[in-house]
Amino acid sequence: MDINKIRDLVKEAQALHKEFQKGFLRVYSLSSSGDFGELREVLSELYGIIDKKFDVASQIGKASSLLGGDFEGFVKELQKNEHQMKFLLEELLLLVETPKMSFTEKAKINASLQRLLQFYRVYDYSITRAIQKLTGDIEGLIFISEEGKLPPANIADKIKKIENLDKKLELLISFIYYLYTRPSWVHKVEEALRDWHSKGLMWVEVRNVENNSGVEREHVAKILEGLTLIGVVEKRERGGEYVYKLRGFGEG
Repeated sequence: MDINKIRDLVKEAQALHKEFQKGFLRVYSLSSSGDFGELREVLSELYGIIDKKFDVASQIGKASSLLGGDFEGFVKELQKNEHQMKFLLEELLLLVETPKMSFTEKAKINASLQRLLQFYRVYDYSITRAIQKLTGDIEGLIFISEEGKLPPANIADKIKKIENLDKKLELLISFIYYLYTRPSWVHKVEEALRDWHSKGLMWVEVRNVENNSGVEREHVAKILEGLTLIGVVEKRERGGEYVYKLRGFGEG
């Protein structure tokens, strides 16, 4: 599959998502009306759209391994969210198709509907973000590949700065998540660093922080990056890996 075909598929994914967004607004308006008949019709329409979206995402997925890197990651994010939305729509459709609904069945419908509405907020953001990233990557590759051209230095520099800012924003969002949901982990990571410093080790590897804190390595790495971003921790590269220390400890 050539890159222009992939671009067409991403554009199709974008168009379908806009159609889905428009249709989903009706779900919000019907969520408190109790009109399950009309809700069933809207859900059926949305299911038809999500079926197409899932198919397009699968086609993009088949080509993603050719491009690899971040592109493949965003395609997986796209597929994961489309799959989850399809599942929630199926769940709710099965419930509203019941011709006679008891109080218990109505309660199940409302619970399923609330799950759908809650997931949609995350879904809409994630899908929009993934499509934007895929579009940017595709357009960049096409630009570079045309007649062997390379982007002008100033454009390449701006692209790099935007990518760096985007990475920092993702790190910050991740760190804020830990601060609000797992503040004890952040404290344990800081204390683990402080403990190693007290033993004379100024630059500490992630695995050492993991051992002392009891927090899994994946989370330790993200927390350390967040602490670095806000200036609490310093980092440097050593032997192909990053090592960290609390700012103000030692002279490096």
